[in-house]
Amino acid sequence: MQAIRCILVVIDPNQPQELALKRARLISTVSQSRLHLLACDAKHDHSGHLANLRAQLESEGHQVTTQQAWHESLHQTIIAAQQAEGCGLVVKQHVPDNPLKRALLTPEDWKLLRYCPCPVLMVKTDNPWTGGNILAAVDVGNADLEHRTLHATIVNHGYEIANLADGKLHVISAHPSAMLSAADPAFQLKETIEARYREACKRFQEEFDIPDAQLHVEEGPADALIPRVCHQLKAVVTVIGTVARTGFSGALMGNTAEVVLDTLESDVLVLKPDDVIDHLEDLVRH
Repeated sequence: MQAIRCILVVIDPNQPQELALKRARLISTVSQSRLHLLACDAKHDHSGHLANLRAQLESEGHQVTTQQAWHESLHQTIIAAQQAEGCGLVVKQHVPDNPLKRALLTPEDWKLLRYCPCPVLMVKTDNPWTGGNILAAVDVGNADLEHRTLHATIVNHGYEIANLADGKLHVISAHPSAMLSAADPAFQLKETIEARYREACKRFQEEFDIPDAQLHVEEGPADALIPRVCHQLKAVVTVIGTVARTGFSGALMGNTAEVVLDTLESDVLVLKPDDVIDHLEDLVRH
């Protein structure tokens, strides 16, 4: 996060708390990043509100630019501005859709997580980050190069946020339940699966310097375990990644980040591997 030169902050006049701006201001103070404030609206003029926010932020020493725009949809408007301004991080307040609407239409925040070619921080709470626990979610059982690279990105961002907030980094990795139908006998015994994961975790801990007390390895689906451990730790930020296949049209991401977005009681930072980001940037350009 230290290398981010510009942060795009989605300004929503319907959310008077400005939670996204509060988080972006904190990150900008440490990284010295420019803040680009974006109001996504084609109907109402928000120039006065943006000018007030800019004056306030500039008086605090921040470098600020502002914009109001609209391109067909919310996520497309955000991504167009992110690309035009070269923003390395998008910060947006997450407002959950009602379940009926979500069942019929893909939520705009989900689309932003899928298609945005840079990390996205979804702000969900007003809880201070200072001194809090940061939770990084990884899949230690997947040791292919793509996952190892993504794990490094997740843990490094987790450490950076922990340093930024003077907090403590915890890591969670879920492992699958035993399956009698599994082709590999090793995946038919709970003890064997757990032993394999523990062995993988030892190597992971050595590589990333994670103490035993800060590593949580549990059996079950990630979309259930991540929110539970987040709640137990009272985590202020959860860092989660997605490995997408660049050959798929639309670069569909694994949906764990989408599924847990509404259930997590923390802010959520979603990261992607470099090859996925490159593919998404190609899609945006064409």
